[in-house]
Amino acid sequence: MKELFETLRFYFEYPFVQYAMIVGLLIALCSSLLGVTLVLKRYSFIGDGLSHVAFGAMSVAIVVGIADRMIIILPVTVAAAILLLRTGQNAKIKGDAAIAMISVGALAIGYMLINVFSKSANVSADVCSTLFGSTSILTLTKNEVLLCIGMSVIVILVFLLFYHKIFAITFDQDFAMATGIRANVYNFMIAVVTAFIIVLAMNLVGSLLVSALIIFPALSAMRIFKSFRNVIICSAIISVACAGVGLVLSILFSTPVGSTIVTADLAVFFLFSLVSFIMRKAAK
Repeated sequence: MKELFETLRFYFEYPFVQYAMIVGLLIALCSSLLGVTLVLKRYSFIGDGLSHVAFGAMSVAIVVGIADRMIIILPVTVAAAILLLRTGQNAKIKGDAAIAMISVGALAIGYMLINVFSKSANVSADVCSTLFGSTSILTLTKNEVLLCIGMSVIVILVFLLFYHKIFAITFDQDFAMATGIRANVYNFMIAVVTAFIIVLAMNLVGSLLVSALIIFPALSAMRIFKSFRNVIICSAIISVACAGVGLVLSILFSTPVGSTIVTADLAVFFLFSLVSFIMRKAAK
């Protein structure tokens, strides 16, 4: 045990490990804040749709040869969030169908572009690392960390400033609209902020595992707590703790960062489910 702590202390002396921890914890916090709302609105898989769009945009950036891929990924993902919201409100194409359509389409186009136009000698490895996460979280530059901090601050401020409006449209959108709340505006805002979170999270867990970062902490918190505020607080604590544990374990044992974090989230979900079961039995 002492050797592990010494090894961990040794690694944390390096700036790239410190950057990875800062970014990982911020991404986890942002994901958990909106995760509760998305789960309660039965729109949790918007993360899948947008992450696959981000993968498609990244494929275009790779093919074109743009060094700063964020220039393409961020605006395309935000535009997809807007399109997804509008399409999901269409009577002919419901929300779940719209997500599936955009998700599968973007994933297929992105993979095709990489295979046809990529100059990489190992296309399969590039695609796998993008989908399931890679060591890119451990190669962040100072500017990328500052960008992540800035985007995280925006996400947190939006949630704090509009907390009561988000609460209202989460539980009863029709009543919220009747009281004068412009539900469409706030739904639009949630979709755009979610797009920001997806782009941030891709380097951490990969595009296929992003939804787990959003969904699992919220579901775990809901096993124990019932009030909206308590669920959000608990979800944030779980998400940050699992991200921290996952990053530490991946550094110590050289496991995939994204998979390790999601596994930690899954373990906490089963633990909270067990505690919830015991509490229900004890209450009878």
